[in-house]
Amino acid sequence: MRDLTSPQNELIKSIVKLRQARERKAQGKILIEGIREVTMAIAGKIEFEKILFCQDYGYTDEKILKLAGDKLVTVSKIIFDKISARENPDGFLAIAKPKNLTLQNIKLSKNPLIIILENIEKPGNLGAIARTADAGGVDAIIVSANTDIYNPNAIRSSQGTIFTNQIVAVDSTETIKWLKEKNIKIFATTPRAMIEYVKVDYKKPSAIVLGAEDKGLSDVWLNESDEKIKINMRGKIDSLNVSVTAAIMVFEAMRQRNV
Repeated sequence: MRDLTSPQNELIKSIVKLRQARERKAQGKILIEGIREVTMAIAGKIEFEKILFCQDYGYTDEKILKLAGDKLVTVSKIIFDKISARENPDGFLAIAKPKNLTLQNIKLSKNPLIIILENIEKPGNLGAIARTADAGGVDAIIVSANTDIYNPNAIRSSQGTIFTNQIVAVDSTETIKWLKEKNIKIFATTPRAMIEYVKVDYKKPSAIVLGAEDKGLSDVWLNESDEKIKINMRGKIDSLNVSVTAAIMVFEAMRQRNV
């Protein structure tokens, strides 16, 4: 354990840079802030490089401090305020390595349920969907190749389940090929569908595909899907927030599977 008191320290400068997606990609590192999120990262077997701790916020966690060992760095409140991205920090922030899973790394259950996300732009939506996936026992989340999985807002809104879910970033063509090889049925969500989501069968291996709220799914997914499904809307808008749609459909699949 060592103490840092200067905001000009190279480690502190590096952490500030890691707030930017391009810098996280360049350094091959991610930031994890908060006791709950760091704890979930431990559960997800994330590899830590450093764990920074400031006791001035009045919080502590003996499990994290013990695990940190010689990777622990204590800092002053002035420094932690500089590196924190939160309004109400708890004094814990970790630098870690991302878990770069591939489709081949995914471990599937005998009857998999998968969420596919195409070009989801808001990190908060990805995080909320990760929470739904955790609650619903979803096997994996597959996202577009350019998705910033470990955006700090995604981590926070997921309550750390970004680390405990199997999440893979890969292009659509490769994903579709993999799904067909695994005999996983593709359900594409679109307001233009004729079939309501409750009228299809999710009891067999299934993938629920969701797109960005403004553009929806691309023709790649619409053309390759086995079924196009929708949630009937009674008001003046034609769709729900994508994280809400994901939750509705995952829990319908759970209901049908008697989970």
